[in-house]
Amino acid sequence: MIELCNVNAHLSRRSLLKAAGFSGTSWLTSLATNLSRRNDANRNEKARSLIVLWLEGGPSQLETFDPHPNSKIAYGSKARETNVPDLFLGDGFEQLAEQMDSVSIVRSVTSKEGDHERAIYNLKSGYRMDPTLIHPAIGSVICHQLDSESDKQVDIPRHVSVIPGSHPGRGGYLGDQFDAFKIFDPMQPVPDVSAKVGAVRQSQRMKDLNFLDSQFVERRLENRLQSAPDSLRNPNTDAALKMMSSDQLSAFDISKVPVEERIAFGDTPFGRGCLVAIQLISAGVRCVEITLDGWDSHINNHELQAGRIQILDPAFATLVRVLKARDLLDSTLVVCGGEFGRTPMLNPLGGRDHWPGGFSIAMAGGQIKGGRWIGETSDQPTSGTKSALEQLKNPQPLENIHATILEALGIDFKQELQTPIGRPLKISEGRPIESLLD
Repeated sequence: MIELCNVNAHLSRRSLLKAAGFSGTSWLTSLATNLSRRNDANRNEKARSLIVLWLEGGPSQLETFDPHPNSKIAYGSKARETNVPDLFLGDGFEQLAEQMDSVSIVRSVTSKEGDHERAIYNLKSGYRMDPTLIHPAIGSVICHQLDSESDKQVDIPRHVSVIPGSHPGRGGYLGDQFDAFKIFDPMQPVPDVSAKVGAVRQSQRMKDLNFLDSQFVERRLENRLQSAPDSLRNPNTDAALKMMSSDQLSAFDISKVPVEERIAFGDTPFGRGCLVAIQLISAGVRCVEITLDGWDSHINNHELQAGRIQILDPAFATLVRVLKARDLLDSTLVVCGGEFGRTPMLNPLGGRDHWPGGFSIAMAGGQIKGGRWIGETSDQPTSGTKSALEQLKNPQPLENIHATILEALGIDFKQELQTPIGRPLKISEGRPIESLLD
């Protein structure tokens, strides 16, 4: 018999959230009304934004999204019932358990990278490291492909990394204009968006910069360098100046959100990151990535994983709940996972080591059907990743996760882009997981 935690232990969470103001005329009601670019008529259209909950360090699938209670590989880890029959989560997910009818899990993700840096690159870009070029992160690809007229009205960056880890998303061969804009704890002011001098001096500085630009261009033309552009100033400078004076900067500000509503996400930087992500995608941002690190549990696996789950659970659950309540979940795809999983066996220090041979990624919103689980890992100890792969049911290479995301956002994952050296390269080498999609 499966050993279960008490699923009713925290039913009072519903009362707390009701009291926290997730109904009526709360801050998110007016924000969604004024800023959201979708409506009921678009309910069946593709998603328009992506929120990534990035669990850096490699979360253990056995303590999070793929529990095997009472098995040899559990080492005492328990499972928790959810609001979907026969779908279980690891211990600690009291709140997320009540949202699983909106969330699905791919439990058989595989990769070929077991090193942190290489695996992070692999998961974020869908490609393995290549010394000849840098591949763009998934958020950069989305911003590149979904560059509509409405995007031109967005003054703030369309790709944002909140509490960036060691490797925030990069534009790669698409250009650094698609790099993620980095902010830290959303309770702190957005860095570098205010002039460090007075208005008069700032104006004079810009005049001086424009003069230098024009003189440089004129000299190139005098030397018959016909390829001289109208201006050699970095286009990011103009974008930064526009952002500095934009009212849309308020999307980064959560200080006016009532305290009880902030606490529902968890009184942590990660929880506040999930809160600000809702404001950002409502303002037209295409991709927001929020990082929760500390999952690298080579020692004391159970204790370390439990500590991270305490932060992840309220943030993930409230994010899904609020997106759904504000009619934003259909237009927003949420993806949660890390660079690899952890070994089925504990090491002598009570830890689980790196494991790319079968790990989990959770997905919700967009075109993703909730309440499903794809693939299955074995509950038997294995001697290595090769034997683990042989025991996997319905294995899904990580490239399929990328293809599924792109398909949910209406992007042709089969198309080829030209790198700066003229090399054609597919956006994704995977294929969508059709059983997840509407």
